[in-house]
Amino acid sequence: MSAAAKINAPETRIGRRFAKLKAEGRAGLVTFTTAGDPDYETSLAILNGIAKAGADVIEIGVPFSDPMADGPAVQASSLRAIKKGMTLRKTLEMVKSFRKQDDETPIVLMGYYNPIYIYGVDAFLKDAKKAGIDGLIVVDLPPEEEGELCLPALEAGINFIYLAAPTTTDARLPRVLAHASGFVYFVSITGITGTRTANAADVAGHVERIKRLSDLPIAVGFGIRTPEQAAGIAKIADAAVVGSALVDKVTKNLDAAGNPGPNTVSDVLALVSELAEGVRGTKRRAAS
Repeated sequence: MSAAAKINAPETRIGRRFAKLKAEGRAGLVTFTTAGDPDYETSLAILNGIAKAGADVIEIGVPFSDPMADGPAVQASSLRAIKKGMTLRKTLEMVKSFRKQDDETPIVLMGYYNPIYIYGVDAFLKDAKKAGIDGLIVVDLPPEEEGELCLPALEAGINFIYLAAPTTTDARLPRVLAHASGFVYFVSITGITGTRTANAADVAGHVERIKRLSDLPIAVGFGIRTPEQAAGIAKIADAAVVGSALVDKVTKNLDAAGNPGPNTVSDVLALVSELAEGVRGTKRRAAS
């Protein structure tokens, strides 16, 4: 396929959800948890409850042995899941199970290309679509490699979501946005996840810069841990993404053997509810 070929962005639950949020005049909450952390059953229980707790879009991390963009908390969660036997195929099975009780909440898989490459791109896209996946974030596939997965995903009816960062220059940004779909994920800090705090004032200018070039919704992630921080981002962006803080809730509930305590699921979902209240209580700027 020619890298220059223009493919229309597919209509997915992601687009419908952001249209709904816009009609409601509010930003959304995007949550991230790692599939299979701390085990399959607990992870599925969290997934099954997270939309009811207030998540508007669900990101599921696919465990990988070398998650280079992730901080210590998410790295540890990935290794825990792998040790418990979690795979990409089992992640899709988890999503398929979730879809039996929720066919509306968008689901985005976030991870790295290696497991998809080993699975086989065509087979993966077919199975992902069948399972109910709406979008992909593959952090180690830049726009220059869009023929590997981005363009095939769009043809398969799955959004491909690109990352932009404070270091993304004005010259490069149009290249990043050329085949982005679903939403744009703006990384609010330089560095890995869970290590610094996002500053809404610093983020605002970057969000405006992206909006001048794209009509896609903008979700801001990395460095958002509290309802107050999520509310601050909700004033300037279309969604706030929270991941490491939820993974930390899982970690704090593990016993010495790495087994989840009785409050693991409820503690994670309680934080989701608090974050959702912060986001939903915020009025959007008229220009956003």
